[in-house]
Amino acid sequence: MNLASLLTEELIVPDISATERWPAIVELVEHLCATRTLSEDQRGQMLKRLQEREETTSTGIGSGVAIPHAFADDIGEVLTVFGRSKEGIEFDSIDNAPVSFIVLFIVPKDQYQLHLRTLAAIAKMFASSKVRKRLAAAESREDILSVLRSRNPRG
Repeated sequence: MNLASLLTEELIVPDISATERWPAIVELVEHLCATRTLSEDQRGQMLKRLQEREETTSTGIGSGVAIPHAFADDIGEVLTVFGRSKEGIEFDSIDNAPVSFIVLFIVPKDQYQLHLRTLAAIAKMFASSKVRKRLAAAESREDILSVLRSRNPRG
């Protein structure tokens, strides 16, 4: 499992406009709908599930990274969108630092092991301060995807 294999340039938002946690999540879900990765019919249910997850505990894992995620009954594969904020987003992270990188993903409900592997792959990638610095400096969607692929050479 690697993050680059779950993304295309179309699924990267290089400059999120939201400055707070919930509006940023909504912005990324809207992007999934705009790219027809997620249907409008699924939108409301996904927002509800993501909000329930965030109300349990913030998915801001520290070091400027957040991984909002949820399960869905009506998808066949993992849906992922990557967002970057140049200004930082208040996300109630475990280290109280603003979030610069958000990887939002939705997993088929019956694939709990895939969910864990996806979380682990994302956390491992963003554990590297070099990767975070390169992603912050990337100038385009193409550059961002290149950084993600360089950390996952098999992707």
